[in-house]
Amino acid sequence: MDLKDIKIEDIKTKILSIDRKTIIKFGIGIASIIIFLIIYYLILNPIVKAKKSQLEDMTNKQTEIAQFEQEIISNKAKIKKLTPEFERHSSLFHTKVEVEGLYQSLSEHAGLNGLIISKIEKKKKIAVMKSVPASTKKKKKKKKKAEPPKKVVAYYKIPVKYEIKGNFLGYIKFKRALSKSKKMLNFDKESIKVVKADSTSTIIATGELTILGLTNEFF
Repeated sequence: MDLKDIKIEDIKTKILSIDRKTIIKFGIGIASIIIFLIIYYLILNPIVKAKKSQLEDMTNKQTEIAQFEQEIISNKAKIKKLTPEFERHSSLFHTKVEVEGLYQSLSEHAGLNGLIISKIEKKKKIAVMKSVPASTKKKKKKKKKAEPPKKVVAYYKIPVKYEIKGNFLGYIKFKRALSKSKKMLNFDKESIKVVKADSTSTIIATGELTILGLTNEFF
């Protein structure tokens, strides 16, 4: 068909000849499509995006939970492996209860060897520090100087001043008994004087011993 042969009047006639119901149906169809697009982009699309974001977030959290669970299993295995070693070493330190009962413990050892503890004085605990590597974080732009190691308390030294009276041989046996103890105990200072005008060779031993305590007992 040649476009030159098409007349505007013919087009108008054909349009006017279309049934009104057909026009209404066509209009309803177009309106429905427009309404659907409006509803989709204004209501449904944001909901779909939100649900998709929630799903992605849930998936990420499930992945993180799985990683945490794996780390927990790994750490439990490490703790189980290190527990016997920790218990073996920690048994060398005095607990707070054992420190409080130190006088009674020393008195029992002294009594078994014919000695009398005339003085015992627990001094202020001294923190022994250790260095812990600082956390290292990767820097993208500028390199900063490495942070110095962090200082934390490794354990406590607890000095105890004492004065003991009795026989010299008994005092030697007393120290030997303490040295066989499973707890760490050091005689740092010691002075022994013989009591004059005493036929039993009584001595007075004065000095300072040190016991050790863990941080979880003396924090």
